[in-house]
This record gives sequence, C-alpha cells and structure tokens, in this order.
Amino acid sequence: MIELSDMIRELREQLTSALTDGDGQLVRFEVGPVEVEATVAVTREAGADAKVKLWVVDAGANGKYSNAQTQRIKVTLTPKTIPADGTPARPVLIAGGEVDGER
Repeated sequence: MIELSDMIRELREQLTSALTDGDGQLVRFEVGPVEVEATVAVTREAGADAKVKLWVVDAGANGKYSNAQTQRIKVTLTPKTIPADGTPARPVLIAGGEVDGER
C-alpha cells in the first residue's frame, strides 16, 4: 500500500517531467483539471497524537483490510505553475513525443 499523499506526489512529479519535456516545443498542451479516483483504506494510529491516514489499495484487495474502513474517493486537482518571480500562477503547459499506439 502507498499513502494517498505519495500517489499525489508521484503524479506531481510526472506532470513536472512532462512540463520540462515540453520546454521549447512548438506545440504544448494546457493541463485541465486532473481527476484521480482511488479506493483507500482509512486507518487511525493509536496514542495521544493519533493521526488518520489514507492508504491507496489495489482493486479487489478490500478483504485484506478488515481492520480498516475502505472508501472510494475522487479528487480533482487543477495543476498550476507558480513562477519564482512572484507573478500570478499560470496553467501548466506540457508537450511530449508521440508514443506508439497513442491517438
């Protein structure tokens, strides 16, 4: 299992990689809202500073988490770039080479 925050962090890294690959390309694409759906197991740590954690689980693995509540969640993210010069955030523009079988 991975934490939901780790999954979102990896998504951010993948979008950043696509953004970097698109630098200098004639054709770029604006990234609109990104919808992520996942089944998560909700667990609570014991102790005075108890925390609730969301773990992304594989489809069909719900039976393995009898001590945790599983929920299906949908998160909509709107990627933006934050320029270092303090100017307003801008939409993310990406580009990349065509992959075999891609339409």
